[in-house]
Amino acid sequence: MLRVYFAFIVIAALVSCTNTPSAETSAPTETVLRNAASEASPDLPGAEETLPNTAAANEPASIQEYPVPAGSHAHDVAPAPDGTVWYTAQASGELGRLDPTTGETHHIPLGSGSMPHGVIIGPDSAPWITDGGLNAIVRVDPQTEAVQVFPLPASRGYANLNTAAFDQAGILWFTGQGGIYGRLDPATGKIQVFDAPRGRGPYGITTTPDGSVYYASLANSYLGRIDPQTSEATILEPPTPAQGARRVWADSTGKIWVSEWDAGQVAVYDPANHAWQEWKLPGDHPQAYAVDVDEQDRVWLSDFAGNSLLRFDPTSETFTVFELPSPSGQVRQMAGRPGEIWAAESGADKLIVIRLERD
Repeated sequence: MLRVYFAFIVIAALVSCTNTPSAETSAPTETVLRNAASEASPDLPGAEETLPNTAAANEPASIQEYPVPAGSHAHDVAPAPDGTVWYTAQASGELGRLDPTTGETHHIPLGSGSMPHGVIIGPDSAPWITDGGLNAIVRVDPQTEAVQVFPLPASRGYANLNTAAFDQAGILWFTGQGGIYGRLDPATGKIQVFDAPRGRGPYGITTTPDGSVYYASLANSYLGRIDPQTSEATILEPPTPAQGARRVWADSTGKIWVSEWDAGQVAVYDPANHAWQEWKLPGDHPQAYAVDVDEQDRVWLSDFAGNSLLRFDPTSETFTVFELPSPSGQVRQMAGRPGEIWAAESGADKLIVIRLERD
């Protein structure tokens, strides 16, 4: 049964340029958001505004944008263990790397015809890319920048590769909107591709703490569970028909959070009792695209229509809205590390980070 509970707080502030200019881009910009009772920072003149006296105002936060080369169309981001941030430059066929300390960016060409979509950090600390243009999985060595390409079997045709996730055994699972999902064993380079139930649509994918693999089908509006042992997929139906399940993310308890693009909702599936819950995002016509779960099991989403990022608290069932400083940001994916939520603004050629004060 559909459950809709929400309250939201809109957080907006002016943008002020404060950081060292990049070697390849203009300087990053930062907006600092604080409790109304907080004192202004003398180090950031003009960059700070007070928050209203709301339930969320006791958590200081900053929003910072980092420009990337014009025309990159940054699609997905992957914060790395060394503090840098990888991103797919989809329009230029490159993998980008941002140094948040300096704002400098560096691009690595992935090959003729490349059109990278997703990027994740593997167990080897290297970025792994799902490249729709190459119809291949790509690994980039973070030290040498050597590019290794794992093409899909030619007999499978064009897959429209989307995203990937590693399971506990070190196997990389991936999706293709053309109607496939697959697995790559990095130890042997062997790729296997499987037909998805109902055909077109496999999009976001995630693994749970216990090693289960789940993906979302955008075109066919379901959550799929893959058995890593048999590679078979089982359909799990969300309560709302034709909701457009787009991306998925697992929390620390193994629950699966789903962004429902067509319905403008966020949903959660609990494998322990097979129960579903759904909540409508704030706004008149929200479009839930990206989803991510932070280390405190709070759920983050992007809203295309609202040009914003949202934090959902499952305990209080409330939303906090962070408006994007740039117009038409078009955030398609988010990924975090403790205290930080990173996203790519594909429409603005920028990366953005929300830094929160940690407990």
